[in-house]
Amino acid sequence: MTTKPDIMSMTLPELTELIKDMGESAFRAKQIFKWMHSGTPIEEMSNLPKSLRSRLAEETDYRLPQIEEKFVSKIDGTVKYLFSLKDGECVESVLMRYEHGNTLCVSSQAGCRMGCKFCASTLSGKVRDLTPSEILGQVALAARDSGERIGGIVMMGIGEPLDNYDNVIRFLRLVGDADGLGIGMRHISLSTCGVVPGIKRLADEGIPVTLSVSLHAYDDEKRREIMPIAKKYPIAELLSACRYYFDKTGRRVSFEYTLISGKNDTMEDAAGLAKLLKRGMGVPCHVNLIMLNEVDETGLRTVDRKSAARFADELNNLGQNATVRRRLGSDIDASCGQLRLRRNRAVEENSHR
Repeated sequence: MTTKPDIMSMTLPELTELIKDMGESAFRAKQIFKWMHSGTPIEEMSNLPKSLRSRLAEETDYRLPQIEEKFVSKIDGTVKYLFSLKDGECVESVLMRYEHGNTLCVSSQAGCRMGCKFCASTLSGKVRDLTPSEILGQVALAARDSGERIGGIVMMGIGEPLDNYDNVIRFLRLVGDADGLGIGMRHISLSTCGVVPGIKRLADEGIPVTLSVSLHAYDDEKRREIMPIAKKYPIAELLSACRYYFDKTGRRVSFEYTLISGKNDTMEDAAGLAKLLKRGMGVPCHVNLIMLNEVDETGLRTVDRKSAARFADELNNLGQNATVRRRLGSDIDASCGQLRLRRNRAVEENSHR
C-alpha cells in the first residue's frame, strides 16, 4: 500500500518538487501552500484548476483538522476548540485575546505519557504523536474560524512537545514561513516538563523560541512527587540545560510553577525557589505562577488569588522576577485536556451500552 504524501507537513521547496513531479507548473505550489496555511479545504482553492484540485484530493493526504466543539468565554472572549483528526483522535487548542494581539495554545500529541500529577492531559496516557500538519492545522483552523490574525503561539496544550521532537521542529519552521502564516519565533513559547536532551537539542536548532520549563517545586524530592520526569532528570541537570539554552539563544527562560494547596505553596517554598534559581541559573529568568486548574480525578486543589499574590510578592522581594498568570476563559475550563477527557469518556460509555 502506497502512503499518500502529507502535503501540509511539507516545506514550500518540498511541495514545489511534488507539484512539478505531478506535471504541474511550479508556481502552483506557492498557491497551494498559502491556501493550506489559511485552513482552506481543497475544493475551495479557487485559483487552482479543477483538474488539479481533483488530483490533490485523490493523490495526496491533506490533514486538516475539523472543529468538533467550540466554546466562547462570556468573560473575556477566550475560545476553546476541540479538534477532531482523521483517525478520530481529538486534541484541544485555546485562542486567547490580549491587547497586543491573539495567541493560540496548541497541542502536540494525542494524550501524554509524562504523568504529571495535576494534569488532565495525561490521565489516559499517550495515544500518538501529532504530525506537523496536525499541529499547524490547529493554527490555520483557529485563524480561519475567528477571522482574526494569530500573532503568537504557546505550545502548552496536550502533550510534551520535546517528546515529539522532529515533528515539532518541522511545525515551528513551517509556521514561521513568510509564505504561510509567518509567525516569528520570538512570538512562540514552547513548554516542556523538563526533557533535558530535548532542551539541549532545541538550543542548537537556531530557532529562538521562548523556553518555558515546568518546575513546580524547588527540591528533587518534592518535584518527584508531582512530576515523574524528575526521577530521570534531577533539578541540577535540568537547570544546567536551561542555562545552556540561555547561553546559546540569548532568550530568557521562563519557569512555570503551578501552585497546589498543601504541596508547594508556602513561603518556605518561595524562598527555596528564589535561592534555587539564583544559584542554578545565575542569569535573569522569570517565574510564571499558575493557579491550579482543578481536575476531580487528581484530588489536588488550588490556592486562592490572595495566596498566589503573596507567593509572587515573596519571590519578587527576594530578587526573583515573578508574576501570577492571568486566568483566561475560567467559565469554559480553558486549560487543556478536560474536553478531550470528557469526549473520550463519553465515547467509552456509549460503546458499553
